[in-house]
Amino acid sequence: GRLVGLPLRLSDTALAGWNLSATVSVKMPLSKSQSLPGIMMLGTSMPKGIDAYFGRKPSLDFKLGHGAIDKFKIGSPTQLHITAAEKLRMPGWRQRDMAEMPQAPSTPALEDVVPRNMRQPRVAPAWMKHDKQVLRFYGFFQEHVTERPDENSRYRQVSFMYYMEDGTLQLSEPKIENSGIPQGMFLKRHRVPRADGVGFVGPDDLRCGEQIHIYGRTYQITGCDRFTRWFYEENGIDVGEDEPMVEDLWQKSYKFTKTAEKGGLPITTQAMDAKTLTKFQVGQPPADKKFQQFLLNDRKVLRFKGYWDDPTLYGARIYLVVHYYLADNKVEVNEAHARNSGRDAYPVFFKRGPLYKRNSGTAYPGMLVSDGGLYHPEDLFVGQSMNVWGRDVTLYDCDDFTQKFYKEFMDLDQKANCIDVSEKPLRHLKLAQPPHNGIGTEEDSLINCQMIMPKAHKPDVAKLMVLSGENLRFEAKMINGEPEDECRRFCIAFFPDTDRTAVYELQVRNSGHMGGKFREKNRIKNPETGKYFELKDFYVGKTVTICAQPFQIIRADEHCLQFLEARADDFPWASAASCARRLQPILGAPELQDQGGVDPDRLKELAEQNGIDLVDHEIITLLRGFGMDTDRGPVVCGPRLQEAC
Repeated sequence: GRLVGLPLRLSDTALAGWNLSATVSVKMPLSKSQSLPGIMMLGTSMPKGIDAYFGRKPSLDFKLGHGAIDKFKIGSPTQLHITAAEKLRMPGWRQRDMAEMPQAPSTPALEDVVPRNMRQPRVAPAWMKHDKQVLRFYGFFQEHVTERPDENSRYRQVSFMYYMEDGTLQLSEPKIENSGIPQGMFLKRHRVPRADGVGFVGPDDLRCGEQIHIYGRTYQITGCDRFTRWFYEENGIDVGEDEPMVEDLWQKSYKFTKTAEKGGLPITTQAMDAKTLTKFQVGQPPADKKFQQFLLNDRKVLRFKGYWDDPTLYGARIYLVVHYYLADNKVEVNEAHARNSGRDAYPVFFKRGPLYKRNSGTAYPGMLVSDGGLYHPEDLFVGQSMNVWGRDVTLYDCDDFTQKFYKEFMDLDQKANCIDVSEKPLRHLKLAQPPHNGIGTEEDSLINCQMIMPKAHKPDVAKLMVLSGENLRFEAKMINGEPEDECRRFCIAFFPDTDRTAVYELQVRNSGHMGGKFREKNRIKNPETGKYFELKDFYVGKTVTICAQPFQIIRADEHCLQFLEARADDFPWASAASCARRLQPILGAPELQDQGGVDPDRLKELAEQNGIDLVDHEIITLLRGFGMDTDRGPVVCGPRLQEAC
């Protein structure tokens, strides 16, 4: 028989008694194992050797209309099959194929790595950009208290938490033990409207040292944390300076009471004396503190430098030396007299003894005085003042031992607060020279103001020996605008040995003016500069004013031109090389490339068009250095000018 689809579980005993001659096929449809994907129907099917068939299956078959066919016959191999077979014959075909395959780019793009739902937007919203960023400020508000004898108002500290991701504000009050006030969350987190009703409270409304109104209550902001201050500075906003936290009367008394309960207050002198007396009474020898202080600090003196400004009518600043003796806590103040100060030789300002911060008299002998009135080392600081019997003495410096003492025992740098008391150097105002009265030379008149017994002015002998006899002559015309003076001609003579100038009028026929001396030889001041005329003030094309008359220099004689060219360093208008270098911007002009030369007037026009102001003396220098004569007159040779540049 054949059992089909029976869910049977055969044991070894059943298999042993199975009729092997019978043709039985047991099929048990079971699903694939989920925990072991490689094991399918293991142990649920009959062994293959029981009813398996090992005979060779026939490959021939018959089809209607075709006759005998071969079931296992396949078609002829394709070129792809042949290529694959050839690859299999050679070892390493996998590596070669992988090398020939196109490679992916070495740097993957952002779109290939980051999923679309995890990419950052270009403009991040506030909830993403300012996520988990909170601005924290500290402040307080004043609350009225009624029916209490020890206080009429109290200050309650609060913390402002501004969440930048959604613009909400939260206020919380730190909890104080046994305060009797419900504290903690003071204002729930939400968007708080402004007091004026326009918009909501934002970072612009929160500043240190300012007040803010929230729901009818006024808060004073006193400080912020480090992140908040850094955030405001990064955005270029001044958040303000932190203010000290205020304390009401109850807080001060509460702290004092707690400190006293824990024994944090120092013992008074009376209490110490009472303890010492008790030790005497019980027979215990007490330690002498003053003697121990003397043994530990003998010859140790703190030295300060100070000054006192005497406010009396004829008082002045008095410099002092303050000595503080660590052996017995006594102070000595001496005056620091300078040489020739005019003061008496005894410098004691305050005799060595105890110095009190404030002086008060007792009504009768034996009256107790308050403790803590003496000056101690922790009361003396450089840069501050001390009271010496009503006189404010300012400490401006200290010695090295004092600096080391404060650095070792108090971790204080006294040198950091030193005051510079050096007097500014006296500056004597220089008297202005009186104007020349016209009598004699100006040098002789000035010597009478500088010396009680005047001496003759010493001339420049070297200049007289080198330039004696030189006479530089320039021809000029008067340009005062008068028609009758247009035809007049003058000769300006400059004597370089003494820097004197003379003006002579040339005789012109039918001019109506006589020739001769117009201005005698003398040193003449230039109205433009206020100084005497110098050689550089005279050149062709220059207009000078002499005797209130304007003269335009139009020519110079040959000796004058040669003299100036020989001293081109002092007179740049006479240097051909210097004038050629000024024309470098226009060397590419077609006129300067012409071998026939360029007209001087045209050269001056080209220079003016390119922003170069050439004076007439420079044109004369160029003609003398690079000029040539033609039928149309003297011209400047352009190629020679280019070679000089």
